[in-house]
Amino acid sequence: MNPRYTVRCPDPRRHQWRVSVTVEQPDPAGQRFCLPVWIPGSYLVREYARHVVQAHAESADQPVALVKVDKHSWLAAPCSGPLTLHLTVYARDESVRGAYVDDQRAYFNGAAILPWVVGQSDGPQALHIERPTDTCAVGWQVATAMSSVTVDADGFGDYTAADYDELIDHPVEVSAWQSVAFEAAGTPHRIVVSGQHHGDLARLAADVQRVCEWQIGLFGGQAPFASYTFLLLATSNGYGGLEHRASTSLIARRDHLPRARGHDDKGYRSLLGLFSHEYFHSWLVKRIKPADFAPYDLAGENLTRQLWLFEGFTSYYDDLALRRSGVIDTPTYLELLAETISRVHAVPGHRVQTLEDASLDAWIKYYRPDENTPNVAVSYYAKGSLVALALDLHLRRETAGRVSLDTVMQALWAQHAEAPLHDGDFEALAEAVSGLSLAAFFERALRTTETLPLPDLLAATGVDWRWSAGKAAANDTPEPAMAALGAKVSTSGAARVSHITPDGAAQRAGLAVGDEIIAMDGWRVDATSLPELLKALAPGQTVSVHSARDGRLREAELTLDAAPADTCTLALTASDDPMLLQQRAAWLGA
Repeated sequence: MNPRYTVRCPDPRRHQWRVSVTVEQPDPAGQRFCLPVWIPGSYLVREYARHVVQAHAESADQPVALVKVDKHSWLAAPCSGPLTLHLTVYARDESVRGAYVDDQRAYFNGAAILPWVVGQSDGPQALHIERPTDTCAVGWQVATAMSSVTVDADGFGDYTAADYDELIDHPVEVSAWQSVAFEAAGTPHRIVVSGQHHGDLARLAADVQRVCEWQIGLFGGQAPFASYTFLLLATSNGYGGLEHRASTSLIARRDHLPRARGHDDKGYRSLLGLFSHEYFHSWLVKRIKPADFAPYDLAGENLTRQLWLFEGFTSYYDDLALRRSGVIDTPTYLELLAETISRVHAVPGHRVQTLEDASLDAWIKYYRPDENTPNVAVSYYAKGSLVALALDLHLRRETAGRVSLDTVMQALWAQHAEAPLHDGDFEALAEAVSGLSLAAFFERALRTTETLPLPDLLAATGVDWRWSAGKAAANDTPEPAMAALGAKVSTSGAARVSHITPDGAAQRAGLAVGDEIIAMDGWRVDATSLPELLKALAPGQTVSVHSARDGRLREAELTLDAAPADTCTLALTASDDPMLLQQRAAWLGA
């Protein structure tokens, strides 16, 4: 017999999951149980065991001694018969990475509440989801991509997974959710939405369907799963997603859902990009894996130098899939691409940290940002997507369109769907598929902080690239040089410094993160008035600054910088070159 789990939330207002796991044949030397310390796809030690409120064990209705042996493990004393471990887990993490229970909904990732049974995690696992009886749970249903065995009309009952890794790779939503279904390439899909909203789910499904069909087509036309579930939580303020093998958990602002009578176009594009990003992970990271993740070690950090590929290239294709599927037009796609370019170049860290180092340090830097992070770190998501763009355009140019990044990704799927990817494997594959020598490209892109040759590559594809300071210019009229503080401040309330640019005006004047700027140039300022005052000042002008730190007033002279040209705009160039137009259309799908 294999481990059998039962989960229930008898009193949702207590914000607790009650978890039981029964082992028919426990280890005769004492059975060990362990909770993961992290969840695959989110590279931070989260210490799920810290949410365990109570733990006890029993066998044949008699207590069994249970000892916590380290931060995430429990050891039950030897016993001859079936052994059951009981955990009470506090659940108030509304993110896509944890577990949550209240009188409106219940949700869990298996990694957050289901311990693995040491020595019995490789075989089948059974899960029973018990129907809550509290009156607040009337109308609740279960939504999950896990395989059901025997369930009632609302999805409560028995489920099964091939092993523990699969068990925790199917998040579970329990609430009075709404759903909409569609097929993509003949495969059933559904979008399950919990939380209050006024979204047009039919419109959402139609757009997501187009994106899914394009992605399935990219990888050969056959989905790698029998069905797929999007679990979306609509909230007042939130954004994020986490990929799983046949589903994804998403969280987004409710006003970003489409509405029949007008909606936030930019917010909706962002939501569609989130759907696209997590869905693309169905191939890249859920099946094509870095060797460092095969298998996952759930007891500690799993370091890899390849997140630039698994997250960065996914980030390239998430918006590109929106364009190629026809969900957005070309100007909108170029706007999104320009925003990514601007975001990378606006932070000094892109000149300090390489992409391979950013990947390796994800656990201690990207997922643990502080006041200095923008100065010393680069996003493997954003810059990784620009490496993908550069590689795509380079391949298209050097092979006259014979090979593109699409070609490489298709070969990657064909060769590595079941064969983990070691460092250097992707680089070798790209060379083999294209017939090009790409060593210099990858050395520059991954292991140095040199700027990518994107302006030249985009120009060769008929896309004009321009820089401006602060915001994109509406026309070609030069704007006056703007003054810059060399710091970021809070957006409301007091003008409190949140980031200092290295060697910038604020740092030279002795300002630090956390300081409150009280007055500048003799004028009282706050978070709203300070940016307006800066517009009236000129680069090179020296002004007095009054600030407060740790309750003490400070005064300094500050010489303003010129605002850097760090805002990118992209636009199609007029051309009658048939080769260029053909290459551009092949890239953009238009």
